[in-house]
Amino acid sequence: MSGAEQDGARCALPDGTAAPAPLRRLRVRYTKTGKIRFTSHRDVVRMWERALRRSGVPVAWSEGFSPRPLVSFGLALPTGCESLAEYVDIVLSRSGQSGGDAWLGETGEPGPQACAALGERLSALLPQGMDVQVVATLPEGSGSLQQEVSSCSWDLEVFGLAAEELKSRVERLLAAPVVLVQRERKGRIALDDLRPAVLALAVAPPPEGGPEDPSTGHRAWLRAEVATRPRGVRPRELLEAIGPGVSLSRARRVHQWIERDGARLEPLVGRGDAAIATHAGARAS
Repeated sequence: MSGAEQDGARCALPDGTAAPAPLRRLRVRYTKTGKIRFTSHRDVVRMWERALRRSGVPVAWSEGFSPRPLVSFGLALPTGCESLAEYVDIVLSRSGQSGGDAWLGETGEPGPQACAALGERLSALLPQGMDVQVVATLPEGSGSLQQEVSSCSWDLEVFGLAAEELKSRVERLLAAPVVLVQRERKGRIALDDLRPAVLALAVAPPPEGGPEDPSTGHRAWLRAEVATRPRGVRPRELLEAIGPGVSLSRARRVHQWIERDGARLEPLVGRGDAAIATHAGARAS
């Protein structure tokens, strides 16, 4: 069957009438930095729903007794942590298919200019510290963030240990076959092996924008990549695995990764985004 025939089959119902046009999806990347990091994931969801209502974007709604806007978020960010790479997917309603929505312009399709303008509008409607970096359309059939994101990269500012001791503990963790930490699950404490989820971990220089003088209180930075499945690893759990005496001062998620064909891609790479695509071979085994 040709591409045109496939499109025709997809857009026709069994009775021969035309099927509704497929729902369009937008993906947004945004930051969460500064004081806003102390808000919970539930509060962030409410902030986004309010900003979208005020923006005039034609968001689709679910059906049923308690309809909700069709907005889906990626991995929840632990309260108190910052992020340079948060994502949200927005499903647009079919009412916007005709091109009558002002933010779409004359074409009726959310092209690069419309997406850039929407990003500016949403940034102005969100609290300080939540800044939209990129808005892009998703092709039909794209997977969800929860399904596709397989790992996250973190910058962690820590204190309490001298640099050499911290480096030695990191090396021991990476060399260990099993690293057990305590986790609460359904009100009960269980021991989980964290080692398979630690894909990379190293003592690193301060990131851009980080403090230049790490001497006070033996402050240092860790750079980590951790898997998201079967269960994500929180920064404090990672420090628990390193051992006593090290405390967390600041945690910042800097990347979320989708792995395809041996390469790691950020969720908006290739869609007008300046994100990074790197090979996975540099990670710890």
